[in-house]
Amino acid sequence: MTEAMETPGGESYLAAISGIVADVEDVALELARAQIRELRVLAAAGRLAEEQGAPPNAKVTLHDMVLRSISAEVAGVMRTTDRTVQRRIGEARLTIEGFPAAVAAWEAGRIVQAHVRAIVDAGVNLPAELWAEFEKVAIERCDGETPNRVRGELEILAHRMHPRAFAERHEEAAAGRCVRLIPGRDGMSDLIATLPTVIAEGIQDRLTQQARAIIDTRDERSTGENADADATDARSTDQVRADVFADLLLAGTPTLDDTRDTTAGPLGAIRARVQVLVPAATLSGADDGPCDLSGRSPIDPATARILAGATGVWERLFHDPTTGVTVSTDSYRVPSGMRRFLQARDQHCRFPGCRVAAIRCEVDHTHDHALGGRTELSNLAHLCQRHHSMKQFTAWKVRQLKGGVLEWTSPLGRIYREGAPTPAVAFTPAAASPGDPAPF
Repeated sequence: MTEAMETPGGESYLAAISGIVADVEDVALELARAQIRELRVLAAAGRLAEEQGAPPNAKVTLHDMVLRSISAEVAGVMRTTDRTVQRRIGEARLTIEGFPAAVAAWEAGRIVQAHVRAIVDAGVNLPAELWAEFEKVAIERCDGETPNRVRGELEILAHRMHPRAFAERHEEAAAGRCVRLIPGRDGMSDLIATLPTVIAEGIQDRLTQQARAIIDTRDERSTGENADADATDARSTDQVRADVFADLLLAGTPTLDDTRDTTAGPLGAIRARVQVLVPAATLSGADDGPCDLSGRSPIDPATARILAGATGVWERLFHDPTTGVTVSTDSYRVPSGMRRFLQARDQHCRFPGCRVAAIRCEVDHTHDHALGGRTELSNLAHLCQRHHSMKQFTAWKVRQLKGGVLEWTSPLGRIYREGAPTPAVAFTPAAASPGDPAPF
């Protein structure tokens, strides 16, 4: 009888993991080749429909009928609906013909399918004559990064390249805000609100904080007046979030909130938090470009200025391009000013691919403070609770390189670099007359 596999770190364990990872790499390459081939075939089907259904004097309906017919034929082989195939043909033509450099980079293994989708999703909002210029920059930004990490940045890049001001386009889009009810199955429905991003993020954050407060106090409440009901409360975070959402809209306060008269209880006192990065030029009004909502998506500059002016923790950060930023302390505790600088620098958890906002992460000493690591910018980075624990209790190792780059080493010895954080602010030199006042 053979012995069980060794504990993590043993030779047989590492050999098994190494084999699995190698197989995953092979499968990923094969899958990418197949996906690219499928895209090209579907795009060819779309071109065929256009050629056959659009002679010089053809009606538009003829082209549509030919496309429907081809889609139905292909759908029979793919075992899906003709509507689905027709939609995928359109997406394939957009990707193959509109963003060929991105497809070529995918084919060369520089980026993956999700990168291509992010590039197309962001770039398609630009005029077609700007697509080539956009994808060139976007591919360089995606190289070596995970798709989720760069998606928000690509959206902001596209917005800044757009010939129309973001503020103007946001104002038009905001006019379409609404609430929709979509009936579902088994007595359930979806209530969908289309809102400005910063408001939607704030709503989600407040619901999440309140849900966590309810879940974290279950044990305390199980001995109170409603002990029987609270003892059987096994709801998930999503379920509690949905229940609190309904309570707030229908009753104005969470059911479990200890609200007496007009005084808000502990749940009602929880307020939303959002992390916004505002370029100095936008803050001063010199630029009307989009601002970054924690690397997730752009928000309009007017809202960003209001948030910056109303917050009690706003502070300007200056980076000397000659000497760099030098902030350190002899204590373990990270001072508030340094913490805010790190939030602006990191934006997210610094484990590859993780997008948990820095305001919900822990500041970690890359080289353990107990082992001599200093509390200084070059030894600090944000990690979410999940990846902070991985760093502490698994064989994953990390070191911080110059410029804030984190180099992670897996138990197999594979190196993953979490690239230098995107600068939170950027200053563009401009000609100024002597005596001109500062922009802010």
